[in-house]
Order: sequence, then structure tokens, then C-alpha cells
Amino acid sequence: MSGELRSGQVAEAAGVNPQTLRYYERRGIIAEPRRTLGGHRLYPPETVTVLRVIKAAQRLGFTLEEVEDLLAAGTHRHGHRPDAGLQTRAAAKLAEVEQRITDLRVIATTLRQAVAAGCDDLVACANSSCCPIPFADLATPE
Repeated sequence: MSGELRSGQVAEAAGVNPQTLRYYERRGIIAEPRRTLGGHRLYPPETVTVLRVIKAAQRLGFTLEEVEDLLAAGTHRHGHRPDAGLQTRAAAKLAEVEQRITDLRVIATTLRQAVAAGCDDLVACANSSCCPIPFADLATPE
């Protein structure tokens, strides 16, 4: 059939390696392709789009499991509710990312203070009143 792509073509077009393609196939994220008589996989062109969507979602911070859920919700497969789609998941991911940014800002500020204070030895610094690293906070059970 014209238009179908072999594994290497799909992988190259989507910017993934062939092992990733097979891994997604085994997990059921992408449909099992048709095979030639010689056993070569032949994928429909839409597979490239699905792979690009997966990689874009991962760059936005979604885990592979979350991407699977998003894809399933988008096609209303596996009994997922339509409200479990991109809007809801993106809002939740945004909140998570914003919290990580806040945490990273605190870390960056503390590291700047440690550099400015001349902290060069963690054990010595832990016993110094001028050390900005919150050793006491780290010992508190969560």
C-alpha cells in the first residue's frame, strides 16, 4: 500500500529511534502495524503525528503514563471521561510546574547564599551560624 512507512522512516520523521517505536507498540500506545510478507512493519502516516504528539507532551512535563491517558481520553477509549482530557490535565500539570519553579527559586537563592558565604565544607558549614543551607529543615520528617 502506498503511503505506509517502514519503521526507520517513521522513527526518522518523528525524531525517535526505532527501539522507541517498538516500545510504544508493545505498550499499546501506538497501534500494531501491518506487516509485509517478509515481516517488515508498515505504519500509516498518522503514526508520525502520534509520535510527535507524545514527544511534545513529554517535553511539556507529562509522563508517558499521563500521555497514554491523554491519548486514550482524546479518543474516548478505555472508558475514560471526556473531562479527563487535555484541559484538565494541562491545568494540573501547570500547577505542578509552577510549584517546581517556586521550589527551584528557593534552591537557587540558597545556593547563591552558600556561594556568597564561602561554604566550602558541608560538615563545617552545618555547624556554622552563617551557613544558609537549611540543614535543620532537612532533618524534619515529612
